[in-house]
Amino acid sequence: MDVLWFRLPRHPQDHVPFFQGGKGALISIDRGDYWQLAYAIPAGALAELKTAGLAAFRERVAHLAPALRDRVGHLDDWAAVHHLSVRVDRLPRWHRPGLLCIGDAAHAMSPAGGVGINLAVQDAVATANLLGPLLARGGTPEDADLARVQTRRERAARITQAFQLGILRDLYPKDLGDDTTGHVPPIFTAFRTLPPLRHLLGRFIGLGVRPEHIAA
Repeated sequence: MDVLWFRLPRHPQDHVPFFQGGKGALISIDRGDYWQLAYAIPAGALAELKTAGLAAFRERVAHLAPALRDRVGHLDDWAAVHHLSVRVDRLPRWHRPGLLCIGDAAHAMSPAGGVGINLAVQDAVATANLLGPLLARGGTPEDADLARVQTRRERAARITQAFQLGILRDLYPKDLGDDTTGHVPPIFTAFRTLPPLRHLLGRFIGLGVRPEHIAA
């Protein structure tokens, strides 16, 4: 998918849900004096959206967040809308002599769940634990040393990406005319019927598949 990021002023009396489906999908983040907003569209659909015009885009936003209708006029130029291409992929090999990729450099994540930063920090902790003692002695990591980091962390990245792509696939619009309320992800239904799943997901997001702890 692609995401269009922009901001609109926030008023104290505003009531805007964090996520709203419809024609597209809108995520609203309260930043105190403004709303940071993310409008999800299918990958490569920005040109089509621009062809329809900025007024049509403002109407899409206002339809998903009626409380903001009185200020969507602040979006008076496409320059106020920042385009982010979202991709989920992995390097087949994270290392070369003298180089080790971790975090987003090794495995690009979907923003779903906000777990990308968690994995990046865990990668860094694992790297410090595995390579720190050698570097502290003034040694130079060999290829096998670098490979140990990928061996330890790759499975966690694979499982997390599979979760993002599989469980949340129906969260995003298939085309610009798609109404996302017509294909609610199964996990949302499960949350409503089995509230304990929320706690399990919170643990999954917070700790991940393979938690890492700084070695003593």
